[in-house]
Amino acid sequence: MCGPGAAVPGSNVHTSTRGAFMNHPQLPLGLALRDSARFASFFPGPNAEAVRCLQLAAVGEGETLVFLSGDTGLGKTHLLQAACHEAARREHAAAYLPLNELKSLSPELFDEMEAMQLLCIDDVDAIAGLPEWEAGLFHLFNRTRESGSRLLITGSGHVDRLGIKLPDLVSRLGWGVTYTLKPIDNDSVHMALMHRARSRGLELPEETAAFLLKRIPRDLPSVFTLLDRLDEASMVEQRRLTIPFVKAVLDEIC
Repeated sequence: MCGPGAAVPGSNVHTSTRGAFMNHPQLPLGLALRDSARFASFFPGPNAEAVRCLQLAAVGEGETLVFLSGDTGLGKTHLLQAACHEAARREHAAAYLPLNELKSLSPELFDEMEAMQLLCIDDVDAIAGLPEWEAGLFHLFNRTRESGSRLLITGSGHVDRLGIKLPDLVSRLGWGVTYTLKPIDNDSVHMALMHRARSRGLELPEETAAFLLKRIPRDLPSVFTLLDRLDEASMVEQRRLTIPFVKAVLDEIC
């Protein structure tokens, strides 16, 4: 049985997307957005208003600056990558910058990013207390105001509790609309699992979903990572997601 601390193998790859300076000298090569990170696969639950706001921004409408806060595992990264996918689908230049992964590079990667129609900056608190990075992001804000770019930014908490030292940057982060993602309740995890399965065209019987949720942690990252693994296993084995098949997969990986 998978316990609350069990690790379920899965992919967690980040990147910039179409038109996002793939030849930018500061961006590492070999990055890719998760294909599964789409608006259609996100179960909005109590966050429908925030999702709708990001959907509008992705197509060049609505708010020009959105700050999304919330705990780990609520879907902030999924939503930013979904916005980049949607922008790219409409042939809008977009970039996704996961600062937690990029902060070992130079803040020069912000150079010319104001040319993007949509710029998604994930984990902004990762650069809190790093003067050059804070200054670089501050100047990028000013340039995007002139260029008309839309900014979607995430952080772990409210803008004034991120540990950012540059007051002007804190002020800029608070200029737009702010949403705090709320966790879905325990009863809605089953609905979220079924929603994700349907969005990927995966036939998941209700009784199999109920069995699965009794065997694994009910936090959404664990649930969705395991769903990815089951989808892969069912394609390789050419098997339906019956309870016996799911039990066999769980026994193998947990």
